[in-house]
Amino acid sequence: MKLSFTSLIAPFLTLAALSGSVYSQSNLPPNAAASVNGTVITNDVVEQGIQAALSQGQKDSPELRNAVLSKLIEISLLSQQADRDGLANSDKANRQLAQIRQNYLADLELATFSAQNPVSDSDIQAEYNREVASLGPQGTIVEYKVSDIAVATEEDAKTALARIKKGEAFDKVAKSMSLAPNKVQGGAVGWVQSGQVSPQISSVLVALSVGQVSPLPIKMPQGWYLIKLEDKKSSKPPTLEQAKASIRAGLTQKKQFEYLNQLRQGANIVVQ
Repeated sequence: MKLSFTSLIAPFLTLAALSGSVYSQSNLPPNAAASVNGTVITNDVVEQGIQAALSQGQKDSPELRNAVLSKLIEISLLSQQADRDGLANSDKANRQLAQIRQNYLADLELATFSAQNPVSDSDIQAEYNREVASLGPQGTIVEYKVSDIAVATEEDAKTALARIKKGEAFDKVAKSMSLAPNKVQGGAVGWVQSGQVSPQISSVLVALSVGQVSPLPIKMPQGWYLIKLEDKKSSKPPTLEQAKASIRAGLTQKKQFEYLNQLRQGANIVVQ
């Protein structure tokens, strides 16, 4: 489990800038950035904190590096004091440390699995070809701007549809009747592709004209839906180079999901 340095760094930037180097580097063992009461903070740990800050938009600078080291020193001081206060052996600490260890090992196992089972360029090419072929002969991506109303019963759906047919605005009916969180936006869902929604929704969506509402309520496992097609657009698919990063991420996630399913199938899991 990685420390979230970014939220901790900002208050210390000014202090680090004023103080210059946080601690003298003299008399420290190799690869040591600092020592706190004999406990060494390695350069590797400092670099990990700096990389975490950079990934969150911070700019590399001497001030940032001093701030990261300063925060690590404070963490070391506090953890040492917690040891002296007997907190390290408390039930609460043991539970939290066990959870941190478990989370770290889980992340490490997935990272190791992905490193040992990388997504190849040929995998990416094959997935890209499959996605492009699924677009059909025109070779364009069709996107639909959708709003919806979700209710618990068919009767409620019919009531909402009747109000819309009488001329009431779809977004007004959504705000007053929908049970979905997007009711506050008048039921707005945003842009989707037909393959990103359930088959029940997709089959109705592709048959609608812009401005139309589904002629009948749509039955779903979680309730009944009305949808409105707000707008529609077509675009060219991205090139392989443009799509490569997202395809790699998607295939990596798919491999991890399959690995987790394999572990689950081989495990004895009991849920109360």
